[in-house]
Amino acid sequence: MSVNLDDYRESLVKVAPELADTLDALFHEAARNMSATGLQDYMQGARGLADLGRGGNLVTSFLEEMPAVAKECGDDVIRDCISAAMKLSSMTSGGVISLLFATLPTVARRLGDPELLRQYLGLIHQLSARAARGLRPMLEVMDELLEKLTLSGLRRWALYGAQAYARDLQGQVRYFGLETEDSRAVLQKERRGTLFIDSQRKVNFYLRALWGRDFFLRPTAADHEGFKPYLEQRVMHLPDALDDVGGISGRELYRAMATHLAAHMMYTPEPISAEQLSPAQMFFIGFMDDARVEYNAARNFPGLRTLWGSLLRLDHEQPPEHPSLDLLEKMAASLLDPAHPLADDKLRALVEKFHAQIEASKLDPMFSWHMGLELFNELSARREVPSLRLLEKLRIPYRDDNRLIWDFDEFAWQDSAEYIAASQRQVRKYVSAVEMANEVDCELAGDDAQEIWVCATEFMPYEDAGEATVSYNQMWGKEPVSDPFHYHEWDYQVQLHRPDWVMVYERRQPKGDPEDIERILLEHKPITQRIKQIIDMMQPQGVQRVRNMEDGDEIDLNAAIASMIDIRMGRQPDPRITMRNVLNNRDLAIVVLLDLSESTNETMAGSDKTVLELTREASALVATAIEGVGDAFAIHGFASDGRHDVHYYRFKDFDQHWDEDARARLAGIQGGLSTRMGAALRHAGRHLLNQPQRKKLILLVTDGEPADIDERDPQHLRYDTRKAVEELASKGVHSYCLTLDPNADHYVKRIFGINNYTIVDHVDRLPEKLPALFASLTK
Repeated sequence: MSVNLDDYRESLVKVAPELADTLDALFHEAARNMSATGLQDYMQGARGLADLGRGGNLVTSFLEEMPAVAKECGDDVIRDCISAAMKLSSMTSGGVISLLFATLPTVARRLGDPELLRQYLGLIHQLSARAARGLRPMLEVMDELLEKLTLSGLRRWALYGAQAYARDLQGQVRYFGLETEDSRAVLQKERRGTLFIDSQRKVNFYLRALWGRDFFLRPTAADHEGFKPYLEQRVMHLPDALDDVGGISGRELYRAMATHLAAHMMYTPEPISAEQLSPAQMFFIGFMDDARVEYNAARNFPGLRTLWGSLLRLDHEQPPEHPSLDLLEKMAASLLDPAHPLADDKLRALVEKFHAQIEASKLDPMFSWHMGLELFNELSARREVPSLRLLEKLRIPYRDDNRLIWDFDEFAWQDSAEYIAASQRQVRKYVSAVEMANEVDCELAGDDAQEIWVCATEFMPYEDAGEATVSYNQMWGKEPVSDPFHYHEWDYQVQLHRPDWVMVYERRQPKGDPEDIERILLEHKPITQRIKQIIDMMQPQGVQRVRNMEDGDEIDLNAAIASMIDIRMGRQPDPRITMRNVLNNRDLAIVVLLDLSESTNETMAGSDKTVLELTREASALVATAIEGVGDAFAIHGFASDGRHDVHYYRFKDFDQHWDEDARARLAGIQGGLSTRMGAALRHAGRHLLNQPQRKKLILLVTDGEPADIDERDPQHLRYDTRKAVEELASKGVHSYCLTLDPNADHYVKRIFGINNYTIVDHVDRLPEKLPALFASLTK
């Protein structure tokens, strides 16, 4: 999708003539921060606001401020902002709407979440109906308000003023402008101790320092009683503000919450089935699982025991609503620290059993299941199990609601037509050709067969030799797919990795005719001759003598004689009189990584061949060159169908010769799908890092920028690819890009760095360029 500025220029400049000089700069700024869809919404929204007839300031303010809003909260909120402005246009002046847009970057930065920003826009719309006179003064002091209030506090403060001054319009203006004692008093009342936005970065670094990985944190409006932090889709949802508790600061409380949630993520390998459990039983199992993950975390980081222990040993002014709650609070402290006293003999015995067995079962959630039910049964026997409403009021302020640990779809009925018993599940056996020929029941069984036999060699039909020329695999076989490889992905907007975000599957493409590769070498015979010259120049020279060294292995007789002559003549002698024999070898491993996206099937300008055909030719020639030099090399390719399915193809591996089988695989390459480049580079680096060679190189051949069907922000995959290049460089893997995109100047340098890329202007010269490039890179 492409957005043309000229389609909008006339209507925008007509309403706001001052945009004539700045519109191009604003458009390019927006394009850097928005996806193609977001950019289209942005420009259409500007034209829609221009058609409102509310003046040029409104349009100018929108165009200037929305890129910053999209950078903070994503470009999905652009439509919400436009919709809010359209609703306000019938209820207030254009100046107020302009002021709304002018303050939105500050609001987006302070709220830090698109959902909270949408709730803020809803509050503005609500106030425009109930206290329209107060909107302008409130927007003028919005920066001060959000420095002290959460969104929930702002809502309560604003709605109090709207109700108290509903009939006093002048008082309404003064209240919302923070000019009255009443306004300041309510502001102070609603003010919370520590705001999430002020602690988020520090908590992020704290978690990264502990576990060496990134976590996602999001603020959540905690304006209802009994709110608990929670984990959802690997994102930590924490309250948007916290008050101090018993002398412990809100910042320490944020740390306790975040580390507890992180412990669940790090030490819960699989969920626990919730089948046939009552809510109370689930609560006690979760209670014991909290103790299990805290044991694991405190075992690795003992300081966390002090942090959590200070919150478990708080002195409460009021007794709990049920005596069992006090017992559970003391038991939680004893489970964390065995030295903490517990008066109840039965529960103390349960705590001692926990500490005796936890080391052997520290990563087994079923241990929590058994211990939790044992605790539930003990309290049930006493008839001291409180109601679920009271259990949820347990006074442990940092713990979550434990939704992460439960699996409510034990058999995943929605994912399968019918449940298959273990005795009926498919089994794969690897057999010999004799067993396959004599004992196989059905050569053409479907995917639902109970038993699959796999033969290492091609299995031919039983007909006469004249007819059995095609194997069963060639007729109906399916290429195997590897288990998924999980990789993180860099999110440039929050400057953190998205953990386990991308799944890479290694697949095989069908083989082609190896004679096609031979024809390519004959067609490019002059280049082949040049490759032979390159090979001769690049061959290791064996043992070489390095002279003029101060600390060599043996005396250089000529240099020693020259130094003695200088001494006899009274001159200062040269101390470099030794030499060393150096074994000259290349010690290089290289991956030629091919972009096999759908665009490679297109014919490029200036050539009658497709990009895929040119890539095949160039790969064949460079493989011939590398094979002649003797370097370890592999030829791989990639394409993607969203983050959950990145295809990775291995046409030739390091331990495989450049033989007929490898040529057949290269001859059969096919293009399709998209280009998730960062994940492919990380996976290629994974293979390279397993090689013993000291120098490692990825030579990427592509025809365009990173892109995928599930990522609308064009900057996201560019930044992720750049991050992947940086990560590989830190591990000693050098990346170089050979691109066929003539418009790549504006992004390829930022991704791969200066002198780490080549743009091929004439695509038909690619087969010539690639071997020469390999030679220059590996001298």
